[in-house]
Amino acid sequence: MDHSPQQPDSPPREATTDDHVLATWLAEQAGHLLLEVRQQGLEGRELKDAGDAAAHELLMRLVAEMRPDDAVLSEEGKDDKARLAADRVWIIDPLDGTREFSEPPRDDWAVHVALWQRGAGDGSGGDGDLVAGAVAQPALGETFSTGRTREVPPRTSDRPRIAVSRSRPPAFVAALATELDAELVPMGSAGVKVMSVVRDLTDAYVHAGGQFEWDSAAPVAVARAAGLFTSRVDGSPLQYNQDEVYLPDLIVCRPELAEQVVAFVRAHGTAV
Repeated sequence: MDHSPQQPDSPPREATTDDHVLATWLAEQAGHLLLEVRQQGLEGRELKDAGDAAAHELLMRLVAEMRPDDAVLSEEGKDDKARLAADRVWIIDPLDGTREFSEPPRDDWAVHVALWQRGAGDGSGGDGDLVAGAVAQPALGETFSTGRTREVPPRTSDRPRIAVSRSRPPAFVAALATELDAELVPMGSAGVKVMSVVRDLTDAYVHAGGQFEWDSAAPVAVARAAGLFTSRVDGSPLQYNQDEVYLPDLIVCRPELAEQVVAFVRAHGTAV
């Protein structure tokens, strides 16, 4: 049986000039490849490693072809500090939710592609900000993108719903849920949790205890485009393309919940 991956689709013509279109296409191409890798009969660590490597190599090659002057920060690549002087940096997680990816038929894993640009934003996020992003959920056949903006629909639940890790939910989130009379909804991948708020499957995702820029950049870009509130857990701005890429905490929620969530964390911290 031939397990060699298919060649990626040709990029849309608009991708040559439109970063939103390019981010979407990149995430979808990596997603198609990951679905192929999942069909190769690998299991466990072999499947995780094969997925990480294949998606990373494809995305690095495609970005180099489509935007040769841009820098890249990828979870699976070496951190080239030249990006700190670059005007445009693609922040990529080739496979977010590796554990879930390795457990077919789970669908709560994703591909993240975001673009940071110097001089963008209002200055609250440093000297630049996220300007485009896409989160593909290949096993669902869906891609959420800043170029396909969807407004979050009115909340359909009586009680707030908070997305949490199915394996490592932070202890303070249980206390927050009690404060808000909210229910906890466990799921995988950080990107999937943020998209669950965009999709009105949950109303908030609150995390502390360890993430990096590539875990949240693309999901945050998409969430902002949908009108959601995003910040660090203390309410301060999320900053990307920093020398230290560790970005350990995050709030993404409906705007009407932001004040309560931030106030709780400020009052009680994240070690409840």
